[in-house]
Amino acid sequence: MLLTLKISFEGPMEKRPGIKDTSEKKAGKHTDTRKKDYLRVEDIYMFKDPHEINKQEHHTDKYYNPKLIVRRGQSFQIQIYFNRPYKPETDRFWLEFLMGRYPQQNKGTYIPILVGNVLKPGQWGAKIIHRENNSIRLSIMSSPTCIIGKFRLYVAVLTPFGILRTRRNSATDTYILFNPWCQMDAVYLDDEKEREEYVLNDIGIVFHGNVEDIKSRSWSYGQFEENVLDACLFLMDKAELELSGRGNPIKICRVASAVINSRDDNGVIAGSWNNSYDYGVAPSAWTGSVDILLEYYSSKQPVRYGQCWVFAGVFNTFLRCLGIPARLVTNYSSAHDNNANLRLDFFLDDEGKVDTRLTKDSVWNYHCWNEAWMTRPDLPVGFGGWQVVDGTPQETSDGMYRCGPASVQAIKHGHVCFQFDSPFVYAEVNSDIFYTKMEKNGTQVVEKIDTTHIGQLIVTKEVGGDRMMDITAEYKFREGSDEERLALETAVMYGVKKQSIQDTTYQPQTDVEMDFQAQKAVLGNDFKVTITFRNKSRNSYTATTYLSGNIVFYTGVTKSEFKKHSFSAKLQPSSSSSFDIVIKSSEYMSDLLEQASFHFFVTARINETGKILAMQKAIVLEIPTLRIKTKGELVAGKETSVIVEFTNPLKQTLENVTLRLEGPGVLRTIKKQFGRIPMNSTLTWEIKCIPMRPGLRKLIASLSCDALRHVYGELNVQIQKP
Repeated sequence: MLLTLKISFEGPMEKRPGIKDTSEKKAGKHTDTRKKDYLRVEDIYMFKDPHEINKQEHHTDKYYNPKLIVRRGQSFQIQIYFNRPYKPETDRFWLEFLMGRYPQQNKGTYIPILVGNVLKPGQWGAKIIHRENNSIRLSIMSSPTCIIGKFRLYVAVLTPFGILRTRRNSATDTYILFNPWCQMDAVYLDDEKEREEYVLNDIGIVFHGNVEDIKSRSWSYGQFEENVLDACLFLMDKAELELSGRGNPIKICRVASAVINSRDDNGVIAGSWNNSYDYGVAPSAWTGSVDILLEYYSSKQPVRYGQCWVFAGVFNTFLRCLGIPARLVTNYSSAHDNNANLRLDFFLDDEGKVDTRLTKDSVWNYHCWNEAWMTRPDLPVGFGGWQVVDGTPQETSDGMYRCGPASVQAIKHGHVCFQFDSPFVYAEVNSDIFYTKMEKNGTQVVEKIDTTHIGQLIVTKEVGGDRMMDITAEYKFREGSDEERLALETAVMYGVKKQSIQDTTYQPQTDVEMDFQAQKAVLGNDFKVTITFRNKSRNSYTATTYLSGNIVFYTGVTKSEFKKHSFSAKLQPSSSSSFDIVIKSSEYMSDLLEQASFHFFVTARINETGKILAMQKAIVLEIPTLRIKTKGELVAGKETSVIVEFTNPLKQTLENVTLRLEGPGVLRTIKKQFGRIPMNSTLTWEIKCIPMRPGLRKLIASLSCDALRHVYGELNVQIQKP
């Protein structure tokens, strides 16, 4: 029996007469003896202790919080005790998760969950996994896109006298957080050591000082401490982020980068850079985030004072606490580009000194910000992964002091057209400094351009240790390299598009076209990519060309760069020129992800004109398939053999391989484990079966192991009548 529920809330459900539980007193007025028979909830057990199954399996056992804390997109268990044994034939009950004052189903703040027979990954559901006496144990699956925060839980029972709900009970409140362990979550991170570092580690290192004299200090994030989770959720209330947006890590990071600082919204920390810290704590005195967050949570007033590493430390606590993988990053010689024109303008007076009246841009010895890990479905493929978010108030963005999330990958390649605040972050790590002399007649003369000073070193704490990890190459190409100049010119081209095009230096190149094609690429094999230029002009050109190949998740998040190649192309007048680049399997196999997706950036500068050509393309490798064949007659009711074969094409042994075969009407699903398949060797699996139904049928097989997934095979078979 399918039970469809349509319940609208005009106000807080807990306060509405008529929806409040039909309480025992009210029921007692009736003399009908059947009252004793209807199902009532006596108690709900949440398995919420740190040593119990829910917090263990959801990696939430470290939270110093007595309530149930689970991560979305992953099942958890509760036990319901009734007044009598549950009868599935006649009894009807469902669960309700609610958040906010006016819960609504279409906003994800009222979630009714019917009990079914199967849990489907990717959507809310519940099923009974154990029945004993008067109790049932439920496995509940939450959606991997549901909003995060604290839900109220009710159990509703359909009785002849209306809907009987459990009373409001804060002990059954359930926190749902982001889940980096769930492949369907936008914050999924595939490396367990990285998850332990970027989600579960509650202590970090802040690197400061300057590039010639690097200093470090520890910082306590304390994301699991008492009341910190509630304080972090309060920040989203303070930022007035609508509840329906709280499942989206992009939105959460954007509003949090504003509320971490006190400018324009009375946020968490008041910044002070003038060495005067009256009525507050000097930024250097803080040792961690907990005191700051708890003071703000209780007083609702900005905590004084912070500088960049304090904003970044508290922001990191917020992100890790909610389950978004995060790390604190330091950029040495960080540019503060006041007008986001991707260059720092330092104006010189007659004597060659910097004119402080005219010069608005600045260089910081170091600057700390955060990176948060997430997919970016709002951007083209390849720009997910680490995103820069910065809570330090430097410049306004859309009217507020905030910054990010900005894709690190987009910043590296100069694709600063992608939201949010990419031009500002790009300038922080990769600007050129222009030293311009102001002549008496008002003309400007560029005296010097320093291309190497900004962003000399970008670092974070290493995974699983306290040493410094250099991540400069994630943000930029080697200083002075052609690729770095090319990325800068690409950024200027994109940046100028957004501004008024007074600077005609960056008109797009129209007389040269560039194309990028890839040969059909098979997993484990070398393959070729071809860059073709068509010079439609009568001029000879040379093009400095750069190709970057990246391994990406199928969601578009970049995992690693595996190929860098640059060359100079001579372009003859009125002709086409093609250049082949071989991608070797040895370059990509070690980092390959299960869906074998690549993302290529190609950028070229026409040296004679300074014009930029840029392209990007996603490529998916062909994964080897399983071969299925049959032996003997295919007649319904007679035994036959099905043979599955697989040849390992990789230059490594496959271990712990699982094969699965099914064919509706031919055979039931069969699974078999194989210890290892050496390289270039062929596995053969023969299964005997008796097809039951005549007609056209399909056999489907799959192979899975750590090094290789998404390997399939299928075969259409015609089963004859006996």
